Amino acid sequence: MSKQDSRPAGFRTRAVHAGHGLDPVTGAHAVPIYATSTFGYGNAERGARLFAGEEQGYFYSRLSNPTVRAFEEKVASLEGAEDAVAFGSGMGAASAIALTLLTSGDEVAFVGPLYGGTEGLLRDILGRFGVTVREAGDLEELREVVSERTRLVWLETPTNPTLKIVDLHAASEVARAAGALVVVDNTFSTPYLTRPLEHGADLVMHSATKYLGGHGDVIAGVVAGRAELISELRLHGLRHVGSVLGPFEAYLLLRGLKTLPLRMEAHCANAAALTEALQGHPALGALHYPGLPTHPGHEVAARQMRAFGGLLSLDLGSVEAAFAFLDGLRLFTQAVSLGDVESLSCHPGSTTHHLLGEETLERQGVTPGLVRLSVGIEDAGDLIEDVLGALERVPVAAGR
Repeated sequence: MSKQDSRPAGFRTRAVHAGHGLDPVTGAHAVPIYATSTFGYGNAERGARLFAGEEQGYFYSRLSNPTVRAFEEKVASLEGAEDAVAFGSGMGAASAIALTLLTSGDEVAFVGPLYGGTEGLLRDILGRFGVTVREAGDLEELREVVSERTRLVWLETPTNPTLKIVDLHAASEVARAAGALVVVDNTFSTPYLTRPLEHGADLVMHSATKYLGGHGDVIAGVVAGRAELISELRLHGLRHVGSVLGPFEAYLLLRGLKTLPLRMEAHCANAAALTEALQGHPALGALHYPGLPTHPGHEVAARQMRAFGGLLSLDLGSVEAAFAFLDGLRLFTQAVSLGDVESLSCHPGSTTHHLLGEETLERQGVTPGLVRLSVGIEDAGDLIEDVLGALERVPVAAGR
């Protein structure tokens, strides 16, 4: 993309071209995999500047690598951020944020539920080092728990796995009034559907394992935001924590990102079609999908999302019913990830969120009968037939 272009390139164009061009040495069209741990820096004076962060360049792949850098620049472009930094996993990204920006005596506020690993990090790990965690169930409760000691406000859009919608603009105003930074986990929406930085967030993170990669063959994380914050995360959260993304994984992510907008259109269309087919089904106690006009967050989702995503959650009333349904699926592989081109399914209460405990799960609406479906890009009719067939194994509870 030419820097002289007067009109900013569209999302699809940036998904294909941002972050790289032809390799300057060989003319390679695809970004090469720079499989090297270290880079020669020429002379001692330049080496000192590189290690001090006074000059940009490559000297050690734990901090920066050309293949990884191309991925970071593409994500930054798609999120509308000044910069981005990649990590070896989504939890590596979350840990780097927490360990870089928080100190003993700080407080973190979040609107639950969060992904079980993130919430475990906040509650179980940070608490050991004197960080206080405050949970809110909605925006009003967030206003109550945020204080002058709040350093971070942590949000997901939508929430995992209940698909609750948080008004990012309003939550960011609450945080800003207290002098806190806003971190938004945008894994479920991707920058194609929502760009949290445009709604007031300071940092946006992804488990790039999911939709950004899109093919179930890579583990990765990434954080995007203002340049000074990203520099701090790179110099401290990446250098000291060491959750490094490898060049081969970055190559897979670059390949996956080129089709992100096309895949997201298919995910969203299939999820909407499946939701439509499931409305009013007698085996369902509840159907959670932001695209439903009856969803409590529908109006906010319509404002801050391009479309309503590729995930939906079903409440089947009991663990037994949930397991019977899951075991009856053919096309929805039972697996704890999401965002693959293949459809996936899981029971969050016994997998992704089980370490949170029954009391927390109940409070956050992660019920025993809740099933999360990550709708893939297969033919919608086949997915609908699969889900409806599996629901035939579920007894209809009395009173439904």
